[in-house]
Amino acid sequence: MMLELLSKLKNGLIVSCQAFEHEPLYGADIMAKMAICAEIGGAVAVRASWPENIREIKKVTNLPIFGINKIITKDTNKYEDVIITPTFEAAKEIYEAGADIIAVDCTDRKRPNGVTSEELIKRIKQELGVPVMAEVSTLEEGIKVAQYGPDIISTTLAGYTNYSVKTEGPDLELVEKLAAAVDIPINAEGRFWTPEQMIQAFEKGAWVVTIGSAITRPQLITKRFTSELEKWKKRFD
Repeated sequence: MMLELLSKLKNGLIVSCQAFEHEPLYGADIMAKMAICAEIGGAVAVRASWPENIREIKKVTNLPIFGINKIITKDTNKYEDVIITPTFEAAKEIYEAGADIIAVDCTDRKRPNGVTSEELIKRIKQELGVPVMAEVSTLEEGIKVAQYGPDIISTTLAGYTNYSVKTEGPDLELVEKLAAAVDIPINAEGRFWTPEQMIQAFEKGAWVVTIGSAITRPQLITKRFTSELEKWKKRFD
């Protein structure tokens, strides 16, 4: 199963279909339509958060779903806390909703119940029988987690921990170093805004690339244009 899936993902684009409660496109029905658009556009898979969204997306597309379960409270600090599928229970919820691959935070940050990344990856694979994507923020984390048996390693969290460097665009250096250091497919993800950046990631060794905001968050796409417009206007002040 995993070899067939990896073959389908090779040199392909995953589209992340997500929206938070305070955003205009929030809602499972809208995320499902986003997934349809991604499939029409040629994506090889979608990334989705929370069981309700995954269930709706599963109804409308045959694309593989990379499922995550973001656990966020009013006290959550996105740089200090593990948010992406922090527990086995969180993983089981999205598995039961239809996730084909489960993505988990495998940074060095502590999980809420003290379970290690190694324990979580192995339990998901043993009890749920689905592939796991380990999401890291540094080269060292990627090399370490490669020993725990993930099927894919992702650069999703580069720049989103207190100790990792946040590059202006995607961390292509991390992609290149990870691809050279481990014998596991690399998903390049995080701050991709242009097709050119995507191609650069493949040239540096990425197996697959995930893009979210640049495709599925219109308010941010619009803001990029209006920000440039404001800069242009200031030239005439």
